[in-house]
Amino acid sequence: MEEFFINSDGIKLHAKLDRPEGAGKGPLCILIHGFTGHMEEEHIILVKDAMLKANVSVLRVEMYGHGQSEGEFEKHTLYKWVTNALSVVEYAKSLDFVTDLYLCGHSQGGLLTMLVGGMCADDFKAIIPMSPAWMIPEICREGMVLGTTFDAKHIPDRIFSEDWGWGLNGDYIRVAQTIHVEDEIERYDGEVLIIHGDEDATVPFSYAEKAEKLYKNAKLVPIHGADHCFEGHLDELSEAVYSFFMN
Repeated sequence: MEEFFINSDGIKLHAKLDRPEGAGKGPLCILIHGFTGHMEEEHIILVKDAMLKANVSVLRVEMYGHGQSEGEFEKHTLYKWVTNALSVVEYAKSLDFVTDLYLCGHSQGGLLTMLVGGMCADDFKAIIPMSPAWMIPEICREGMVLGTTFDAKHIPDRIFSEDWGWGLNGDYIRVAQTIHVEDEIERYDGEVLIIHGDEDATVPFSYAEKAEKLYKNAKLVPIHGADHCFEGHLDELSEAVYSFFMN
């Protein structure tokens, strides 16, 4: 495992590159955590290990304001994450061992996967959104985030959630309101694997079903009884990822 930082417009992004034992040239998957997450979460580690078992190298990266990357959490936005992801894609494409490139993300990282998949459609052999939170722009336009409601036309400078115990800068909402994920779904013609727990209370399973219908070449793997982070169902998540790469 190599640990380093990737520069993204002056922001240092914490990264780790894992390769299968004895690997030469071969595929690489960029793997991204979700909102408030980081690269060492149990479900992220498990997905990484499943990919390595399938002889796929894995580049885990923490986005702006998360994990050991630079930036303040409250000041992160989806635009900043998109800029980060584009920098990571550029870095991954520069690696001389990479034959095929994949992109995988969980929750807000799954939303990011859908966005960047459309933006860089020619770069990826496939994308893998896990529990993709692609309802974020929609609910921000409706005036709701972190379980807190607000005036969608007169956005406050800061949204604070008593339940979560932290807040977000109003720019997070302003940015999210401008994003229409369906545009990037339409731009992506490649293979898509969507993995989603059917008892996810954070991102309704219906969004996974809708995404499967909108993509041209998508397969939805439901993890029955699983929540947003697949707690208690990690073996099924691992098998879904491993089987995808081995087929």
